[in-house]
Amino acid sequence: MTLWALFSTSFLVALTGALMPGPVLALTIGEATRRGPSAGPLIILGHAVLEIGLIAVLFLGLSPLFQSPVFLAVIGIAGGGGLIWMGRSGWMGARSPIPAAPSAPVEAGRKRLTVLLGIATSLSNPYWFLWWATIGLAYLGRAGASGLSGVAAFYGGHVLADLSWYSLVSAAAARGRGAFHPGFLPWLLRGCSVFLIGLGIYFIRSGVAFWAR
Repeated sequence: MTLWALFSTSFLVALTGALMPGPVLALTIGEATRRGPSAGPLIILGHAVLEIGLIAVLFLGLSPLFQSPVFLAVIGIAGGGGLIWMGRSGWMGARSPIPAAPSAPVEAGRKRLTVLLGIATSLSNPYWFLWWATIGLAYLGRAGASGLSGVAAFYGGHVLADLSWYSLVSAAAARGRGAFHPGFLPWLLRGCSVFLIGLGIYFIRSGVAFWAR
């Protein structure tokens, strides 16, 4: 595959995955509603940094680990618990007044935490590991045939898809603060929180199923 083919197909495959509802989407909506449009790019920054490390690990030959039922079980159970905790925190945070626009001091102090939340939310998802151990690894094998430039093209397309979509979602969620009745926004946050809690329960059940294999 040419570098352009690697880049473009990686972009389209990653975009398809990004469009599917998941914990990163719920986190992005919740954070953008409270913190502004920068939440999406910051979350994806954490997500992208984590994926660089994962690509390095896969190149070291540890991909069988991510296909191990025991590993996926541990990730599912621990990650599910983390999502339930985040969902509960979001529900409790919805009780606080939501400003019409993020204040500069809060935004500055929140940036590092938002990046870390992007990392933690990705780690909490066992299917993220499974995707990289299957589809991602297959792409890496193809990209590796073109050397580091091929891997860079694959990674660039992948990250750009996530960044494009979640930046759009973040901007829309932040802009929506002024378009809706103030009472609507706490319920939007609660809805995202319920989604995270439900997803956490699902991940725990999936982890138990992996363990039983």
